Amino acid sequence: MTHAEAASRAAFLSAELHRHNRLYYVEAKPVISDKEFDEMLRELQDIEAKFPDLVTPDSPTQRVGGAPLEGFTQIRHTVPMMSLDNTYSEEELAAFFARLQKGLGREKIDCVIEPKVDGVAMTIRYENGILKHGATRGDGQTGDDVTNNLKTIQRLPLRLPGDGPQTFEVRGEVFMPKAGFAKLNQEREEAGEALFANPRNSTAGTLKLLDPKIVAKRPLDIVFYGLADAGGLDLQSQTDVHALLDRAGLRKADLIWRADSAEGLLAAIRELDEKRRSLPYETDGAVIKVNSFADQRELGVTSKAPRWAIAYKYQPEQAETKILAIDIQVGRTGALTPVSRLEPVLVSGSTVSNATLHNYEEIERKDIRVGDVVIIEKAGEIIPAVVSVKKEHRTGDEAVVAAPTHCPVCGTAVHRDEEMVVIRCPNPHCPEVVKRRIEHFVSRGAMDISGLGESVVAQLVELKLVQDVADLYALNELLLARLERVGAKSIDNYLKAIESSKQQDPWRLVFGLGILHVGAGGARKLLEHFGGIDAIAAASAEELMQCPDIGEVVAVSIHAWFREAHNIALLDRLRSAGLNFTQRTVTAASDKLNGTTWVITGTLSQDRETIADTIRANGGKVSGSVSGKTTYLLAGEEAGSKLDKAAKLGVKILSEAEFRGML
Repeated sequence: MTHAEAASRAAFLSAELHRHNRLYYVEAKPVISDKEFDEMLRELQDIEAKFPDLVTPDSPTQRVGGAPLEGFTQIRHTVPMMSLDNTYSEEELAAFFARLQKGLGREKIDCVIEPKVDGVAMTIRYENGILKHGATRGDGQTGDDVTNNLKTIQRLPLRLPGDGPQTFEVRGEVFMPKAGFAKLNQEREEAGEALFANPRNSTAGTLKLLDPKIVAKRPLDIVFYGLADAGGLDLQSQTDVHALLDRAGLRKADLIWRADSAEGLLAAIRELDEKRRSLPYETDGAVIKVNSFADQRELGVTSKAPRWAIAYKYQPEQAETKILAIDIQVGRTGALTPVSRLEPVLVSGSTVSNATLHNYEEIERKDIRVGDVVIIEKAGEIIPAVVSVKKEHRTGDEAVVAAPTHCPVCGTAVHRDEEMVVIRCPNPHCPEVVKRRIEHFVSRGAMDISGLGESVVAQLVELKLVQDVADLYALNELLLARLERVGAKSIDNYLKAIESSKQQDPWRLVFGLGILHVGAGGARKLLEHFGGIDAIAAASAEELMQCPDIGEVVAVSIHAWFREAHNIALLDRLRSAGLNFTQRTVTAASDKLNGTTWVITGTLSQDRETIADTIRANGGKVSGSVSGKTTYLLAGEEAGSKLDKAAKLGVKILSEAEFRGML
C-alpha cells in the first residue's frame, strides 16, 4: 500500500468508524456487528502503525490515549464555571420563582427542569468539528486539561457530524453509570481491592488518573446540559441548546420538563423524584433554569451563582424496615463490628438487606434492638446506616443486643478497648481474623499480590493451605491446584505475583503485617527512621517514640507486637522466604523541594505513597498532619478537614498540576 492509498483508506475508515460510533452510542441504532466494527478499527490501527504521520487527534484509535501524563496542564475557561444556589425546600423553590417574577415583572416565566446528574462538571470545546480540549471546573476560572481521559468515553464524539454545528463550547457532567459502577466494584472485590464509596467519587478519581489506558478500563459516560460559547450560532434559549446537542450528536438529559409557574415547577420535581430511579446514572436533585437567554441576561448573576437558575436537592432517601438479626463481623485486627440484617427494602434504587451499626456503643446509645422497626438512610454511600428507631412500634418482643463476651467464630474471650470503643478477638489464629489479615497483606496498598482476591483467600484458609501470611510463600502448583475454579494460567499468575512481592519495600511488609495502629504512613516513617525491620523489632518503646509521628500508644503497640513469640517466628519465616527487610535509599531526582514539608490530601492521579516518594526524591519531607511547619498542602478532589486547617493556618495550597509544574 502506497502512502496515498493508505491516507485514502485511513480517511475512509475513520469516517466510517465515527459514523458507527454515533449510530451505536447516540442514536442506539447500530447497523453493523461489534466484530465488524473491531475489524475496521484494527485495520485503521495497522495503517497508522505503518504510517504514523496519518494519525490525527480525532482518530478513533486515539480513544485510549498514549503514554501516561507527567501532570495536567491548566485551561482558562472562556466563561467562568459558576456553581448554583441550591435548596432542599419546596417553599424555597417557590420563593425562587417569586424572585424571578419580581425580577422580570411578569407572572408566567418559562423554565426548563432537568435531572441533576451526580457526576463531575466538565467543559468541552469543539473547533471545526474536532474535539479540541476538555477541562474540569477547577476553581471556576481555570481547570485541569483532561482531554486524553475524556477521549476514552465512547459516547463523546471526537469528530462532529458534518451536517451539524462545528465550533462551540459545551458544558456537561461526566458520570459512571450505575451498572458500570456495580460491575467495577464487583471486580475490585474479587481482586481484594477496596470498594469505591459511590459513582461520583469513583468518577472524580478516575478523571484525575494520569494514565489514559487505565481510565479507558473504567466505564465513564457523559451527558450535556449547557453552552459556554455558541461560536456565533443564533441560540435564544435553553430549548435551542437542546436542539443543538441533538444536531451535534451530544447526549442531553433523558428527562426534561417545561413549566411556567411555581406549581408547574413543583409538579416537575416531584415527577422526576418518582422517575429518577430508572435513569442509568445517579441523580441528587433537579436543576431549574429560566429558558430564555434574554431573560437570563436581565436577571443577571451574583459573584458566585446565576440568579436565573437553582438546584433543588432531594433529601437523602430513607426507608422504613425491620431488623431481623444483628450479626458480628470479625476484622483483620480482631475488631468485632455489629451489622444489622434487615427485611429487604428498596432504597435509592437498590434493594438493601444489611446496614452498619458501627459499634456496640452506638447500639446502646440509639437503643437498637432485634425486631425493631427502624429508619435507614443510604445517602449515596454503598453501605446504608440505621438512622433511628421507631420505638412507638415496639410490641415488647424486641430483643436487647448485648455486647459479645466471646468471639462468634473461634470462641475466644474478647478484649474491650475502652478508649477506642472497640471489642476485639485477641486470638491471632481465629479463622476469620486470618482471612481478613491475609486479604490486607495481599492488597494493593500493602504487598500488592494481584489476583489473590477474597474468594481465593477464603479457599486457601478453609483448606488450611494458608494459616498465616508466611504460608503464602510456601504455596506451589500442586497445592494451588486444590482450589476450585482456578486454572493453570491463574495458578502461574498467582505464583509470579507472590514471588514478585518479595522485592517490595519493607514498609509495605510492616504495613501488611497489620500491627494495631500502624498505617501505611506510619510504616514508612518507621523504615525511614530505623532503616530496617530488624532495627524496629529491637527498639524499645521510648526509642520508637523518637520516630516522627509515632506517639506513645502506637509505640507500645509496635513494641508489644515484635515481642510476641508467634510474631517473632512469623518474621523468621518471612526472612527465610527471601522478603526484603532493609529499606532502600530513595534515589534523589533533584533538590527542588529541599527545605519544604508537604501534607497530601484528597483523591489524586496516583496513590499517596507514590506521590510522597516523588516529593522525597526531590528533597521534600512528607507529614501526615497540617501544622504551622507545613510548607504546602497538595490537595486533590474531595479534600476534607486538612484543606480547611491549611486555609486557617495560611499554608499554601497546591493542585496536582501546580505540584507537577514545580518539578
